[in-house]
Amino acid sequence: MITIVLYITIGMVTLAALLNVYRLIKGPDAPDRVLALDTLYINAIALIILLGITLGTRMYLESALLIAVMGFVGTVALAKYLKRGSVIE
Repeated sequence: MITIVLYITIGMVTLAALLNVYRLIKGPDAPDRVLALDTLYINAIALIILLGITLGTRMYLESALLIAVMGFVGTVALAKYLKRGSVIE
């Protein structure tokens, strides 16, 4: 039963990631694209964690943590760039 739910969840998160890619490409302005990118890395983390649960290993947890840290830094840098026009002052 849990494997069926995992496969359904993986499919739903994949669909959400595809919709985020669509918003990233089609977004009307830059803040919408930054938000889509932020949501996309969160969906990537969810997919990696679900894959780790499906395969029964903890190896994927470290890669999910790395993606989380890099995604946070990237989102902060893009937000600062959109606000001030430069990342480094």
